[in-house]
Amino acid sequence: MERDLTSAEQNGPEKEGSALTTALDDYREVSPKGTVDFLYRLSDLVKGRSVVHVSAVRYGGGAAELLRRLVPMLTALGVEARWEVIAGTQEFFAVVKRLTDALQGRDEKITEDMYQTFREINERNAKALNLEADMVMIHDHQPAGMVEHRTSGAWLWRCHLDLSQPQRRAWTFLRRYALKYDAAIFSLSGFAQRLPIPKFLMYPSIDPLSPKNREMARSEINQIVDRLGIPRTKPMILQVAKFERFNDPLGAIHAYRIVKKHHDCRLVLAGSGVMHNPEGEAVLAESREAAGRDPDIHLVQLPPEADLEINALQRTATIVLQKSIKEGFGVTVSEAMWKGKPVVGGNAEGIAAQIIDEVTGYVVHSAEGAGFRLRHLLNNPGLITRMGAVGREHVRRNFLITRQLGDFLTLLKIMPLQ
Repeated sequence: MERDLTSAEQNGPEKEGSALTTALDDYREVSPKGTVDFLYRLSDLVKGRSVVHVSAVRYGGGAAELLRRLVPMLTALGVEARWEVIAGTQEFFAVVKRLTDALQGRDEKITEDMYQTFREINERNAKALNLEADMVMIHDHQPAGMVEHRTSGAWLWRCHLDLSQPQRRAWTFLRRYALKYDAAIFSLSGFAQRLPIPKFLMYPSIDPLSPKNREMARSEINQIVDRLGIPRTKPMILQVAKFERFNDPLGAIHAYRIVKKHHDCRLVLAGSGVMHNPEGEAVLAESREAAGRDPDIHLVQLPPEADLEINALQRTATIVLQKSIKEGFGVTVSEAMWKGKPVVGGNAEGIAAQIIDEVTGYVVHSAEGAGFRLRHLLNNPGLITRMGAVGREHVRRNFLITRQLGDFLTLLKIMPLQ
């Protein structure tokens, strides 16, 4: 069964993407004790300093999702924080999509003309955007070339990708820009390449009070899931991920079929990445073919900002599956654990870093391994509950936005002003 919500129905009657001004004090109840008071004290050291974040998109990526929440929080703490988004042509975004795949290890052909398009769009944006600040943080590779036109401030490159095994030519191209930054920030040490500039590690995070993660009434959850056309009569295995080969939806379907021989359950694959994306269209078509006529496999196309839908699906799920073979960090794992769900995740480093194996879920190396662990959990409902409770506490201590806010304030304090 398939559902497409990429147009008219997007977020239903309650689209909350603009509710971005949660007060810091509201996090006292959800973050570890003393965290909010510590943030207030830390912010006193950097009040009045300015920072501008630059990303490629305003919706649909991990960096964008973070910045929508983080920038208002920085502003509320007395930091002059801004967020700029680059403008580019369709040709440019096709180039950087190839570059994304190449940097994550796929063999992509990127011509000199494509690299020239990258340079031209970066130069155009560097001239058009206001980049005057004590700190300029460039997120990912799309705007990385803007560093060649820096005028003042400390410039940091925040890389959200896994660069452990990049296509060599693509990394050689990007590295010449990375060397011009004052420091680079990676999500995990294993994601980084060798650079002669200072490197920092910073886990991504989730906002527990955002529309995607806030508490929901059972009636609200049921209304959204019903609107998605998913019955709630069987245990649900859920994967939330873009329809991309790196996320291995075919592997998820294979794991489900192993489980289905022993448990009457359903599989929901929900994600975006299809519109205007030939690879996404191809992966979705392959997933449809693999699903066949099984009424218990649901393919749900979501718009990039489907926060409430994802929240409701994760709260409805019995177990969350993240069968990715390559993943930058994949905060859908932390989102699921925050909602008290055990996660069976692929051995991609960004997923494995969030799961405490055999404590908050399982790290698996194959579809067969995923099927085995899913069966084990469905055979042990009490284990599902215990793992879910431990997982929520694990996220509270390590992956909430309040921790990352402290990381940013610390960087603003320790980086020398230019």
